[in-house]
Amino acid sequence: MWGVVALCACVSTPAHADKIRDLAQVAGVRSNQLIGYGLVVGLDGSGDQTTQAPFTTQSLENMLQQFGITVPASARPQLKNAAAVTITAELPPFAKPGQNIDVTVASIGNAKSIRGGELLMAPLRGADGNVYAIAQGSVVVGGISAKGKSGSSVQVNISASGRIPNGASVERSVASSFGNGGAIMLNLNTPDFVTAARIAKAVNQAYGAGTAQAVDGGSVSVRGPLDPSQKVAWLGAIQELDVMPGDAPARVVINSRTGTVVIGADVRVSAAAVAHGAIQVTISEQPLVSQPAPFSNGQTTVVPSSNVQISEDGAHMFKFGPGVSLDAIVRAINQVGAAPSDLISILQALKQAGALHAELVVI
Repeated sequence: MWGVVALCACVSTPAHADKIRDLAQVAGVRSNQLIGYGLVVGLDGSGDQTTQAPFTTQSLENMLQQFGITVPASARPQLKNAAAVTITAELPPFAKPGQNIDVTVASIGNAKSIRGGELLMAPLRGADGNVYAIAQGSVVVGGISAKGKSGSSVQVNISASGRIPNGASVERSVASSFGNGGAIMLNLNTPDFVTAARIAKAVNQAYGAGTAQAVDGGSVSVRGPLDPSQKVAWLGAIQELDVMPGDAPARVVINSRTGTVVIGADVRVSAAAVAHGAIQVTISEQPLVSQPAPFSNGQTTVVPSSNVQISEDGAHMFKFGPGVSLDAIVRAINQVGAAPSDLISILQALKQAGALHAELVVI
């Protein structure tokens, strides 16, 4: 079965308050993506085939030239223990020179595996072209692959990519506007007008009216302290406040590739009748041999014979009353034994009929 139906029967639970730090992020406090190019060496014959990845040989020759070693132009080394890779990392906010960050290494050639390889020193650049970190270290690969002489092979996960924990050293910090004066903008992780209004209300109740103002459904402006040196403590105290977030919208999420369906707790269905059946088409081929009579100068031929049958099995019909909850939907669908594809079709049909009062998201 390609997909597994996951019906998330999220029953109503008592409401609970969340910290503001879990609901919103401070504007300007963000991570930055870094990327680089490098070489992984020390592989056990699983590196790039240099005839199909000439940039690996070119990169190695350029590196050797920096150490005073010149490779003759007529020499074409066939290296199998080196692989060209891309290096990516995420530079967290307020990272300072000397701190270490994790990096991800992935082959860009035809290397079969980079397990056990060593990444040579490579610069990591930001979107502005400046170098913010230097990466180097042993690659840790979570996948494994093996191949026999007969061609049989087995593979678990991906062995052409891996990680280097603390594999890059930060060399440059990113300028931040956090230390500047002015208001502090809180951006909600999930925009919601109710949550934004409640955050502003909680801050005003704790620190006085006019301290916070909801700009829109996704942002709340908080007045900063007059002394910039108190901004960190001020923001830390605000993030510790408890706020009751707004209710999540009624939503049904369908993964069309795996057949996974997740139904929210607030999904309701109007009165509707659903007929569910499965049509099966069976085609069988039984070739027949036509034998001519003796001394008739005929030829033996094969005559095709097809048998086509159409049957409709498992036909069911069930009815939803007005205001049916998630529990009733799950129970009715389980009773008819709907397959993943059938369930998706039922939900889409209910949405088209206007009986499904929820947002239908297909990913």
